[in-house]
Amino acid sequence: MAHPPRRNDSRSASGETGHPQAVPGPLQTPLRYLTGIGPKRAEQLAGIGLMTVEDLLHHLPFRYEDRRQIKKIADSAVGQNETFVGRLIRLQKKYIPRRRAQLLSGQLSDDSGVMELIWYRGPAFLANSLAAGQMLLVHGKVEAGMGGQRRIAHPEFDVLGAPEDSAGLQEVLPMYFRPAGVALSLMRKWTGQAVDGYSGHLVSSLPKAAMERLGLLDLGHSLKRLHQPDRDADIEALNEFATPAHRSIIFDELFYLQLGLGLRKQKQRGSAGILLPRERSARMARMNQLLPFQLTGAQKRVLNEIFADMGSAAVMQRLIQGDVGAGKTMVAWYGSLRAIDNGFQAVWMAPTELLAEQHFRTLKPYADALDARAVLITGSLPVSERKVALAQAASGEAQLIVGTHALIQEGVTIRRMALGVIDEQHRFGVLQRLSLQRLTGAGGDSGPMSGAPHMLLMSATPIPRSLAMVLYGDLDVSFLDEMPPGRKPIKTKVFREQERRAVYTLVLEQLRQGHQAFVVYPLVEASEQLQQVRDATQMAEKMRDGAFKEFGVGLVHGRMSQAERDEVMRKFRDGKLGVLVSTTVIEVGIDIPNATVMVIEHAERFGLSQLHQLRGRVGRGSAAGYCLLVNRAPGNPVAAQRLRVMENEHDGFKIAEADLKLRGPGEFLGTRQSGLGDFRLANLARDARLLIEAREEALAWLKNDPNLEGPDSRLMKEILIQRWGQRLQLGAVG
Repeated sequence: MAHPPRRNDSRSASGETGHPQAVPGPLQTPLRYLTGIGPKRAEQLAGIGLMTVEDLLHHLPFRYEDRRQIKKIADSAVGQNETFVGRLIRLQKKYIPRRRAQLLSGQLSDDSGVMELIWYRGPAFLANSLAAGQMLLVHGKVEAGMGGQRRIAHPEFDVLGAPEDSAGLQEVLPMYFRPAGVALSLMRKWTGQAVDGYSGHLVSSLPKAAMERLGLLDLGHSLKRLHQPDRDADIEALNEFATPAHRSIIFDELFYLQLGLGLRKQKQRGSAGILLPRERSARMARMNQLLPFQLTGAQKRVLNEIFADMGSAAVMQRLIQGDVGAGKTMVAWYGSLRAIDNGFQAVWMAPTELLAEQHFRTLKPYADALDARAVLITGSLPVSERKVALAQAASGEAQLIVGTHALIQEGVTIRRMALGVIDEQHRFGVLQRLSLQRLTGAGGDSGPMSGAPHMLLMSATPIPRSLAMVLYGDLDVSFLDEMPPGRKPIKTKVFREQERRAVYTLVLEQLRQGHQAFVVYPLVEASEQLQQVRDATQMAEKMRDGAFKEFGVGLVHGRMSQAERDEVMRKFRDGKLGVLVSTTVIEVGIDIPNATVMVIEHAERFGLSQLHQLRGRVGRGSAAGYCLLVNRAPGNPVAAQRLRVMENEHDGFKIAEADLKLRGPGEFLGTRQSGLGDFRLANLARDARLLIEAREEALAWLKNDPNLEGPDSRLMKEILIQRWGQRLQLGAVG
């Protein structure tokens, strides 16, 4: 589990001393100094991100086991986690050479019957701690054994001096993630030691009125209740993360994130942007005539929001969120014209060369018709062409510059940049966004630039609003929630493996009509661990020799270099290949109007939002589009439920909400995409209501104390910088 960076010095974020610290010294005690840990155990704990006492205090149980009810063996129920007290009447140790492990088996007896206990890989310390004749308290999941006898595999146990000793062990026990080789009893012992010795040093700093109104506890009490639950604790609430202690810690996490995002947004709004007062012009009117369709109501609404930002004194930081095909590119182009009409430059950055080329091909004809020079800057551009393009961008001669990461390399200057457009923005980090914004320099002949360039980000990955508040809390978000008229939903159908002939028949029909098809696999190559999962490399070879050989079959995947992938994609784009076999590298961006079929193999292995993105690659021309989902796990009810959503729903935002509920935010986003997902306890799918409350409280606090300068904000400021200062690029707050 990753944790926010921590400061080890005793000074506050503002450099002052003399007031309570967010993380006092004792909480930074290395774990090796706790009794029973030492250097070797500390190294094991560091492997799961636990290095200090504070880390251990925040390493919360993922589940609780109820051991308050002692069952009779005769009353045990298969499939249930239950607790028993009995005597170990037999213990057998057997070494299994091929496993290089010792198998332990025994029998537990009480006055109602006998139960088998088994450890398939019993380490030496375990074997040495057990002996026939001992009284044990045993807990585990009951299974059906041989001859109708019940058994527990890998049970947890405590050795008792006498049956009555079990009374002190009948409790609610926390379950922890732990390193391999570290017993759960040791994790409980060490966290107990940390709670008893150090929880008093934890400092809470939340708005008191909010704590009273929402019934929140302070941090120290909350952690103590979760590590050492009372005997009368509500086990259901504990396991649903719904206790007052859980809610208090979750609120604390979400409050500080929203405070940081709110502060960041506030500081951005306080920055002066380049003023672009000219809204309507002859060039804009000419563009309206060139446009082969009418803008949708949503496009017009979002454009009004963008133009209002560009005409104000503050710098724009706006995200356009819209489904595939909702018209984000054209909205951003009109925004670019606003910059060009005011005598400045617009710069577009895309994550791949192919996507940059696609934008350039789309926009250059419009730019040429409107007497605006457009240039393309990518890493693979020939040196001579690159030199000319860079010179035209630096001088201001080129008014539209489209490129990739190559734009933010050393030596690139775009002196008159007034608008930066980033496509598929989740592929870029905050620092890359800032690097693009800093391409401007001195204004050349026109004098120094006044204000920072406006930033417009685009994403075709619909995000549920609860996640948007976290990921984009520092941005203004515009939603393109209306599709252009005439765009038909992709016909989506789920097939079982036995129905593959029908899948290939439909693909061949489309290929013979002159269209093209994508076939997507979850794996690049065959995997020993996933032997039943087909892979792209092997299947591409089979297709070249099989049903699709006459149409040309290409292969792209993430292990190929970007140049290799782009070369294959260009052949597909130009119609030299009829079928493109791929992994999810074609998930976003690529526009092939002639592609009408998307086959997704092992569709059960993909998330809903990912499936929706893949589906959006087809049906982009005038012909109907088809998405064929091959489910090779028909017995999995969760997979079947998810795929039914895909058959019946075409709204990306509704699909994203369903995906979040079914899979949770970690899988939904992926760590690279989120950058903010490493919460200790909060779960954005489960805790959406608390997130809204935390956001309201954080923004209300900033409204009253915008720079966190008041006496009640000083500790809050330090906690904020400690937790989020680096990742949110907050710098010196206040």
